[in-house]
Amino acid sequence: MTTYARGSNATAIWRAHKKGAYFGNPCFTQIHPTCIPVSGDHQSKLTLMSESLRNDGRIWVPKQKGDTRKPVDIPEGERDYYLERRYPSFGNLVPRDIASRAAKDMCDKGFGVGNTGLAVYLDFSDVIKRTGEKAVEAKYGNLFDMYKQITGENPYKTPMMIYPAVHYTMGGLWVDYNLMTTVPGLYACGEANFSDHGANRLGASALMQGLADGYFVLPYTIGDYLSDVERTPIANDSPEFMDAEQKVKDRLQKLLNIKGKKTVHEFHRELGLLMWNHCGMGRTAEGLTAGIEKIKKLRAEFWENLLVPGGEQELNQNLEKAGRVADYLELGELMMVDALNRNESCGGHFREEYQTPENEARRDDEGYAYVAAWEYKGDNQPEELHKEDLVFESVKLTQRSYK
Repeated sequence: MTTYARGSNATAIWRAHKKGAYFGNPCFTQIHPTCIPVSGDHQSKLTLMSESLRNDGRIWVPKQKGDTRKPVDIPEGERDYYLERRYPSFGNLVPRDIASRAAKDMCDKGFGVGNTGLAVYLDFSDVIKRTGEKAVEAKYGNLFDMYKQITGENPYKTPMMIYPAVHYTMGGLWVDYNLMTTVPGLYACGEANFSDHGANRLGASALMQGLADGYFVLPYTIGDYLSDVERTPIANDSPEFMDAEQKVKDRLQKLLNIKGKKTVHEFHRELGLLMWNHCGMGRTAEGLTAGIEKIKKLRAEFWENLLVPGGEQELNQNLEKAGRVADYLELGELMMVDALNRNESCGGHFREEYQTPENEARRDDEGYAYVAAWEYKGDNQPEELHKEDLVFESVKLTQRSYK
């Protein structure tokens, strides 16, 4: 069997994990710095804008806290191009995690813009003056149109407003060199496994991973495995099939029979906010510990107070989503447990207690140069941590700097 991450719904890999497949590096989460900011509590997620915008856009905030003037009315001398100031070698092209944390830092300090204060400016006035509006339109026209449709603002005339949002998780099923999980015969390829991402994710690595796994690895590894395995068909009246089928039916009925008062969408939204607040860009031992307790309470409430209208003999998207959110509640707890266990900052995991005096990530290569592979031990039981040490033969681990 081969699993793929499709639709970012986590269910396939989480069900495989509960059947014995180790889960690798669940805490590493990439934050995308170039998203359209939240404007209220009605949004379920933020719209990601392409990172290509940072090639020409300049990111800034007013130097004066709480400045309510329109951006075009703020003189150049009263603007803080903070990425260019902090990282003169890379400026606005610093990696995603650094750009995201810097934006959050400026907003947390009171320099954010917009009606919520949770935004910074992405300004294209310089490149428009230098190359002309037509040239900018040729490169970014579709993105500018999308921004205008969502916000009602014309980015050719006034700076965009952006803010970070969760983009991608680097964790996934642990796999060996042949892409087989710890369940014999169960392979995980593409974005369903953790293998090529480590603690961070580069621009096109997801595409690379899907292509490389599908074209160059699995055709040889699965074939090699199957050549040495006796295969017998599984009839739909076999004990194994009937047991699996009955468990699915029981789970659906359990979800339908709760008949509580909160919809699955309410639980989903509450879980998302909980994860963002406790396991988002900046993590602390105190916040993660509190978050783990909150997610346990939310999961208990889910199974006592969920309302799923309709039945199982129809196209019931509420029922489908309820099953996925049940998985999210368990996966979210594992992400927090892994983040609490890793007492360092690196890549897509930033613990606020572990940073340099310049607020950069401080790794602990002596203590944490390993893949954290978690083994499911049963419902409401702590997972067991297995470590796969990382060995570097051709490169030397060094602390990165973009100053």
